[in-house]
Amino acid sequence: MTAPQSASRTPKQLDAGGFQPEISSFLLHLAAEGKAEKTVRTYTEAVQWFAGEHLRQETGLTGWEQVGKQDIQRWVVRLLGRYSSAYASNQYRALQQFFKWLAAEDEIPDPMAGLKPPHVPEKPVPVFTAGDLPQLERACAGRGFAQRRDAALIAVFRATGIRLSELAGIRYDPGDPGRSDVDLWHREITVRGKGRKIRTVKISFDAARSLDRYLRVRARHAQAHRPQLWLGAGSRGPMTASGIYQVTVRRGRQCGLEVFPHRFRHHFSHTWLDRGGAEGDLMELNGWTSPQMLRRYGASARSARARRSYDRIMTDRP
Repeated sequence: MTAPQSASRTPKQLDAGGFQPEISSFLLHLAAEGKAEKTVRTYTEAVQWFAGEHLRQETGLTGWEQVGKQDIQRWVVRLLGRYSSAYASNQYRALQQFFKWLAAEDEIPDPMAGLKPPHVPEKPVPVFTAGDLPQLERACAGRGFAQRRDAALIAVFRATGIRLSELAGIRYDPGDPGRSDVDLWHREITVRGKGRKIRTVKISFDAARSLDRYLRVRARHAQAHRPQLWLGAGSRGPMTASGIYQVTVRRGRQCGLEVFPHRFRHHFSHTWLDRGGAEGDLMELNGWTSPQMLRRYGASARSARARRSYDRIMTDRP
């Protein structure tokens, strides 16, 4: 879920009081559907926040059946006044899922029926320039553990555009291919995406080389027996998604670039489309089921691609 743009430092009021039983049931419903842990937490926290900070503090309501459209609208207006439109829209959609479930479960009116989410202006994520990625690679140059690990992290991000959570979840077991997600010989990595969907992505020869160099130094690490691919420097254990995020940002700062994991996903998608890759293949590689994601991620440099196509299409040939 999109992070707040300018959130207040005041902690969220998540005590839902008498509204909590239904939220707990909603949590169970999401878990039973196999939703990712992060999705379950995000959705239920959004409902708790609405109940704790709006329904309990701003209204005299005592049950979900009393919630009306104006309660939703007032909450959204409040969110838009304090946060980005993207964050408000995500909170809205979490509530929408809750009330949709509640209406079907308890046969009560859905107060969000007929409402529309806040408009989110399109804000394409900038892709890397031709000189950015070589700078980033040079920032990781070296033979030490951290340098080779970080070079491999960035190489895999660049070659695949996989999500941060997918990269963090890669397993490695050199003695048992059945328990390892890495196949260097075929240049393939198995990842677990949203909804625990498993797919296999391809990596470039350069990424395979960087990953191979990391695996050689990883074999001498004190925690080399751990099943997680990415290990912390020194004798520290497996890296979390947060740790990988911080490493990526820090390497970018070393060379004066704004780098974060999701930017690689936009860059990968742009590069694929710019070089004439099939949209269906991109959906498969990125783990998308909706064409809407193509429009969203392809927007990062859509205008530049269109201008480059001009000469190819419009130039008169003898």
